[in-house]
Amino acid sequence: MATLTRAAVARAVSARSALSRAGTATGVGRVARGGLAGAGAAVVTALAQFALVMVVTRTFSLEVAGAFFTATALALMAAGVAKLDAGNGLVYFIARARTYGYRGMSGYIRAGLVPGLVVATIAAAALHPHLGLLAPALPVMVAADVLLAATRGFGAMRPTVVLDGLLLPAAQLLLVTAAAWLLTPVPEGVSPPTWLGLAWAAPYAAVLVLAAAALRGRLPRTPYLPGTCRDLWRHTAPRSVAAAVHAVFQRLDIVVVAVLGGPAQAAVYTAATRFKVVGQLANQGLARAAQPRLVRALADGELERARELYQATTAWLVVTTWPVWLGYALLAPWALRLFGPEYADGTTVALVLAATMMVATACGMVDVVLTAAGHTTASLGNLVTAVAVTLALDLALVPAHGALGAALGWSAGVLLKNALPLWQLHRRYGLRPFGRHSLAALRVRTWAAV
Repeated sequence: MATLTRAAVARAVSARSALSRAGTATGVGRVARGGLAGAGAAVVTALAQFALVMVVTRTFSLEVAGAFFTATALALMAAGVAKLDAGNGLVYFIARARTYGYRGMSGYIRAGLVPGLVVATIAAAALHPHLGLLAPALPVMVAADVLLAATRGFGAMRPTVVLDGLLLPAAQLLLVTAAAWLLTPVPEGVSPPTWLGLAWAAPYAAVLVLAAAALRGRLPRTPYLPGTCRDLWRHTAPRSVAAAVHAVFQRLDIVVVAVLGGPAQAAVYTAATRFKVVGQLANQGLARAAQPRLVRALADGELERARELYQATTAWLVVTTWPVWLGYALLAPWALRLFGPEYADGTTVALVLAATMMVATACGMVDVVLTAAGHTTASLGNLVTAVAVTLALDLALVPAHGALGAALGWSAGVLLKNALPLWQLHRRYGLRPFGRHSLAALRVRTWAAV
């Protein structure tokens, strides 16, 4: 009997181990496919934005183009702050709620949506003198982002890829091109940056409506659970500050260049750094696919599964983005001339961008892993340090060196923002961006796992 019992236990352990390995393979395969879709959307977005910048720069003067780019950067920065990181908070709670049928999730979604809308409305009123017709778009941008994040919590990447990665940039390119055509020549009394900004913002309304429809089809009808608002913001509040700092960090350079160097320098800087969106969106696409699984792995204490996800996503980032950065570095002198002869001075900025993004990509999505492990305070400290260094260098370098000074300040901030969490993850968990899972992640069978 004892022998049979030990045999049964051994079979059970073996079966559980096999299921765990199968589940890990399935999870990595799904992350691979989600990351591939996100990377594809990143390429489409980058090309659409590149074309949009080319339309504006080839149609209008440096000053008009710079004013438009500064206004959209300010709008994106304000919307990023107003989101309060509610989207990532919803991903965290919805992903963990799968085991009990997603009960009470509608309450969490309302709790994440309402504060962001309030903050966005206040920001729209405060920034209206600077944004004009762009200001009313801020609440729409925030609501669309939060609802799309909720669909990712349910494990659905398609709405984000299709709506945010394909529909939004394509519609922005189409409408801005149409507005530029209508504004050539510029009618008397018309402000081109204002109308270009309205054309750029309009597609967010369509994304909001379609995101709400996608979420409605996945959200089960369950009773409201008391305390959802408290639970969500107890977890999300520390990260909200970090998300606000991150939103500022992403767009601060353009605004600083416009203030210290003028709109013409802001236009050159925007054109030269337009392709940095490739790395940001590819990283974002993989992070959106991997984040729910990282949260579950670290919550369950499955450090090896978290290590596999981290190393696999880092390998995918390097493989998908390094060819882009190398190509951009080689083609930058020619590519920047597409915007016009005035933009050729941005070649050095493009080289700084390419080198920085290659190093940052090799670190992997370190901040996502750090926050998935619950270290939101450390993440906030890293971001604040990076922003402080960037701002200090911008103030010191931009007045004398213009766009190049901003690129150097941004580069220092990006490298620091990746190096700090990289060191913290290695010290606390022994996690490294490359290891025995890196090459395995590139095998075809990993991508085909179902």
